[in-house]
Amino acid sequence: MVKEIILDNKLIKVNYYEEETVNGLHQISIVFNVTSEEYHDIATLLYKGTFEVTVPDSVLFFRGTINKYSTSITNLYEEGQVGEYRLSLLETQI
Repeated sequence: MVKEIILDNKLIKVNYYEEETVNGLHQISIVFNVTSEEYHDIATLLYKGTFEVTVPDSVLFFRGTINKYSTSITNLYEEGQVGEYRLSLLETQI
C-alpha cells in the first residue's frame, strides 16, 4: 500500500492512492492532508503544475502535470486548520 509520494523533492504522506494507465501514460490520484503550517509550502509547490513524480513503494518515476485538483478548505491561513487535498497527476509526453 502506498503511503507517500515525492513531488520534486517534497515528501507527501498520502491517505489515498490510485494508479492507472491513461492512453499509455501513468496517472496517479492521491488524497492528502495539509495543515495551516504546511499550506504556504504546498501551495507554492503545486503552483508549479509539473513535477518529477516518485512513488517509492510502487517503484514508479515519471514527469507529471496536474490534471485534476481540489481542496476541502480554501482558507488555511487560520492556525490549526487542516484541509484535504485531492490531486491527479498525468505523465507528460516528452
